[in-house]
Amino acid sequence: MEIQALLETITDLSHEFGGTDYVKGGGGNTSVKTAETLYVKPSGVTLAGLAPDKFVAMNRQKLGELFSAEAPSEASAREELVKNMMAAAVLPGFTGRPSVEAPLHDTFRATYVVHTHPAVVNGMTCARNGESVCRQLFPKALWVDYIDPGYTLCMAVRKTIQEYEKQHGHEPNIVFLKNHGVFIAGNTPDEVRATYKTVLDTLHAEYQKAGIALTFPISSAPADTASVKQLLSAAGGADVAAVEASGFFKVAADAITPDHIVYAKSFPWKGEISAASFQAYKAERGYAPRVYAGDTAVYGLGSTAKVAALALEFAQDGALVEQLAQAFGGIQYLDDSSRLFIENWEVESYRQKVMETASAK
Repeated sequence: MEIQALLETITDLSHEFGGTDYVKGGGGNTSVKTAETLYVKPSGVTLAGLAPDKFVAMNRQKLGELFSAEAPSEASAREELVKNMMAAAVLPGFTGRPSVEAPLHDTFRATYVVHTHPAVVNGMTCARNGESVCRQLFPKALWVDYIDPGYTLCMAVRKTIQEYEKQHGHEPNIVFLKNHGVFIAGNTPDEVRATYKTVLDTLHAEYQKAGIALTFPISSAPADTASVKQLLSAAGGADVAAVEASGFFKVAADAITPDHIVYAKSFPWKGEISAASFQAYKAERGYAPRVYAGDTAVYGLGSTAKVAALALEFAQDGALVEQLAQAFGGIQYLDDSSRLFIENWEVESYRQKVMETASAK
């Protein structure tokens, strides 16, 4: 009964922080732990769609072996080793693939950990002056510069948390990850809620002080969206089986966070709508576009209506993050190396596949 109560509590927290103000798509993750077991969100499952029996249970002792493993220097070999070691730590009878950030959740001593990507937070974490602003506004928080997600990130954050503990005598309850999001930990659900409130209230006040709106203007959709949708579908074929339209807004020009890359791709498609233009984009980028930025409207593209809607939703989120970042020196896009890692990462391909499969049902 104690375990069931913990799972029901983390499910409630997952739903509470699984709304669009905190995450979109299958982004973010949550966990609860006992001395022996970590219960973590499965990859590709939405926080809002979690149920107590959907969490993946992991043996913490086996998971901890990851921290002393000799990992290959080559990225794909390293991530394959990590994937296999994490799978070996999953307890019998549990299905689903544990979130790639499970080892990071395990690093925290706190019972509950809730990781989200609010635009309000990412306006700071994705800003040029984000780190200095963070140290001023949240002096007790931990700031971590951008690191490729997965094993590398987990190991680096684990080391940083341990150094913080030595210096302060306790672990941080807030960890901001540059161009990524925030981890908030607490021993009770109310601690998690109170910390989130402090973070969001503080940032809201800063945006208000800077005169930056928490919403961004989207013009009314033009009358010809139906005809443009037909042109886009004809140009993209099976890659553009579905199209979602909105009025015009300024689409971010480059990659902002891993989730934006996964759901909306790194760059929008612009210019002429034709099969030749579409194929030229694919040849240059190595993938089909998910967002078409027109002169009077913006379109989400995908193999299903859900995929297209998520692409448009993340394009809007990226635009909002870019707007909010103006309060802290302007947007800081991911560099090419970081972008390419996400675009080619097997873990994100898996998460995307789960999301697309679920959306097709």
